[in-house]
Amino acid sequence: MTDHYTTLGLSSAATLADVKKAFRQKASFWHPDKNAAPHAATRFRAVQEAYEVLSSADRRQAYDDNRRRNLLDSPLDTAQEIWNHYFNALL
Repeated sequence: MTDHYTTLGLSSAATLADVKKAFRQKASFWHPDKNAAPHAATRFRAVQEAYEVLSSADRRQAYDDNRRRNLLDSPLDTAQEIWNHYFNALL
């Protein structure tokens, strides 16, 4: 499971306005027409997916519920996955 909040560089307390602003910034940066990096298209799709989930109230609620459940069921695996995704985003 990817962490959509990390993809957009947000905390889980972000407002809809924060989500929209972060999406515009990340989408502009990672758009394949503007960024020649080989992984730009993949990152752009991840940003789009994160926005689709976090901008819809129903989908965001379901995502947050599932995220909390995963943290409770296997906190070490979930934490490792979040950290790996975070460090991969930095590199």
